[in-house]
Amino acid sequence: MAAKIKKGDTVVVLAGRDKGRSGQVMQVMPSENRALVQGVNLVKRHQRATPGKEAGIITKEAPIQLSNVALRDPKDGKPTRVRFQMKDDGTKVRIASRSGEAIDG
Repeated sequence: MAAKIKKGDTVVVLAGRDKGRSGQVMQVMPSENRALVQGVNLVKRHQRATPGKEAGIITKEAPIQLSNVALRDPKDGKPTRVRFQMKDDGTKVRIASRSGEAIDG
């Protein structure tokens, strides 16, 4: 099955502490059904000092469940579902179900 959410997409969080916030997908983990979204689901971690890094409490993104994010419609910026359509030249493109606009090319 083709991926509906890919790295670089802008998504909107549908549920949880960050509901309504949006960010860019930095990494998708299909085997775990999770994605890492920039500026969303921030957690604090204690970090030990290493030669390259100093010790302290750092804030970083934690993976979020794919079912809790939806692609942002390129037309109006609201969450949308994704469907696929075959072009005349045989390529498969992702289409925003809300507006019918192509997401990638």
